[in-house]
Amino acid sequence: MKLHLTGDVSQVKKGLKQLLKELDIELSEEGHRIQVIQKEGPLSVKNNHGKSEIVFQEKIHFFRGFGLWLEHFYAEKDFNLVEYPQFTMQGAMLDASRNAVMTVDGIKKLLRKIAMIGLNTLMVYTEDTYTVKEYPYFGYMRGRYTEEELRECDQYAANLGIEMIPCIQTLAHLTEALKWNYAIPIRDTADILLAGSKATYTFLEHLIEAASRPFQSKRIHIGMDEAHQLGLGKYLDVHGYEKRFDIMNKHLQEVTAITERKKLKPMIWSDMYFRLGSKHGGYYDLESDIPESVISSIPDAQLVYWDYYHDDEQFYRTFIQKHKALKDNPVFAGGVWTWNGISPNYGKAFATTEAALRACKKEKVKEIFVTMWGDNGAETPMMTALPVLQLFAEHAYHETFSEAHLQKRFQFCAGANFDDFMLFNQLDETPGVNKDNLQTSNPSKLLLWQDILIGLYDENIKNLPLNKHYELLTAKLEQAAKRNTDWSLLFHFYQQLSHVLSIKAELGRQIKELYDKQDRSKLQTIIPVLEEVKERVDTMRKIHRTLWFSINKPFGWEIIEIRYGGVLTRIDTVMYRLNQYIEGEISKIGELEEERLYFEGPYPMQAGSLGRNLYHRIVTAGNLS
Repeated sequence: MKLHLTGDVSQVKKGLKQLLKELDIELSEEGHRIQVIQKEGPLSVKNNHGKSEIVFQEKIHFFRGFGLWLEHFYAEKDFNLVEYPQFTMQGAMLDASRNAVMTVDGIKKLLRKIAMIGLNTLMVYTEDTYTVKEYPYFGYMRGRYTEEELRECDQYAANLGIEMIPCIQTLAHLTEALKWNYAIPIRDTADILLAGSKATYTFLEHLIEAASRPFQSKRIHIGMDEAHQLGLGKYLDVHGYEKRFDIMNKHLQEVTAITERKKLKPMIWSDMYFRLGSKHGGYYDLESDIPESVISSIPDAQLVYWDYYHDDEQFYRTFIQKHKALKDNPVFAGGVWTWNGISPNYGKAFATTEAALRACKKEKVKEIFVTMWGDNGAETPMMTALPVLQLFAEHAYHETFSEAHLQKRFQFCAGANFDDFMLFNQLDETPGVNKDNLQTSNPSKLLLWQDILIGLYDENIKNLPLNKHYELLTAKLEQAAKRNTDWSLLFHFYQQLSHVLSIKAELGRQIKELYDKQDRSKLQTIIPVLEEVKERVDTMRKIHRTLWFSINKPFGWEIIEIRYGGVLTRIDTVMYRLNQYIEGEISKIGELEEERLYFEGPYPMQAGSLGRNLYHRIVTAGNLS
């Protein structure tokens, strides 16, 4: 389509050029004329009898409006739409610290998507995946960004009206950064910096300088969350026991002194204050008691309330009020649940987001963002976050909206069918799992990685028709891949995962049952099934590899490939051991002699869940180190 934009277009020209190819749009004086007007007030787009107009206040509003205009022009011709932005900041946070480090081109693709849906902020969470020249081992072989790469992303974002804010850690969550010998003098525990040390603050000065320098923004997220053992390692040896409230505040004062010298405006995760005030160390403890002396001494840093667990609007309202009692103007951070396992948990993400953002509007929170974590290896491709990003965006521009509205917007902005994306949910919302998977069960991960002979989760899936569930899902995903050609690689990946699980899910239980009956002849028929599983897993590995390298740096893929390699080589051993048993070379298979127990741990199993765990607890009851 050819378009001719007139009026206030000077500040959006560069961003438009970044979008035109993807939208199949050409700017030409011969094209359909759209008057562009920038002024304070709501976002307005219209086309009446051939006369078109986009009225916007902020640059990001123009790009959302441009998408709205195109969507409705293709479908309706005449329309007049008005939207009222609900927040001053509505953004996303991309995890680049759990193996997957998105390439510059990958970030640019994400920026184009979030510009069209109207998000105005992107944080890239980097624990050690950015370059600090004074510390060559910081982020070594982890895919760290160079200053030039981050600056390129920042400028690309700025053209689209998106502020990129550096997001780092300055206290805990630094296991990978602190594992090298250079960090011995500044290490309290394996993942926490030594507070109160001059060497620590020299280190942090270099980190904050390196992290902030590539960006135009003066805001910076300095972390400070989940420092559970604060003051209990080397700090305890050096200083003796001190109240951790005091350690936290003194450390934060030192770090904010650095940001103040650099004229930066910091924000921190808020949980440590609530944890330290809780009798049992819980973040979401409604009885948490934070002394007034601590509150009055909290340094000048904006608090970020992160919560992607509750589906009760009133809980969010209460906790927002508790944050306001500590400091004005808290930021809210929700979650897309890309970290559940190998597939996204849309049920949990939608339930928590709806409750949280309704509460944010009622409590007049002005800034929100949504986290795209990649816990335990970033097995879930980050672009699966798009439906939840769309949900956040629609909340950001409407007081209320319909599901049909959300689906139509997603169809245009993502170029995909909403219901087809929701099929990914069924990889974990299986028989035995409650609707919407609010207990965050992750059977697709458990069943893919678990060992066929050891089968730690076999008792949990007893009498559940999982093979049939995945067989039916495979057929649905195959059809969805044909309907969503722009996302065919993503759909083929999940189709192949489902294809693997349609025979592997119950295979361990089948083998155990035949072994208990000493039915060697039927065990013989399992050998070709194992060959088939091996072939399907290797096909999945190759699809996953292509998908990974299409958007991420190579670093971190080795972890995922080692996991695939473990499945493949263990299948070889299963066939070897079964053949030995069938031929009478051995009289027993030790793993199959063991009674299968229900998997319980590391926390109580809740009803409506088959289990949720990390890779090292799925594959073995031993110590994977």
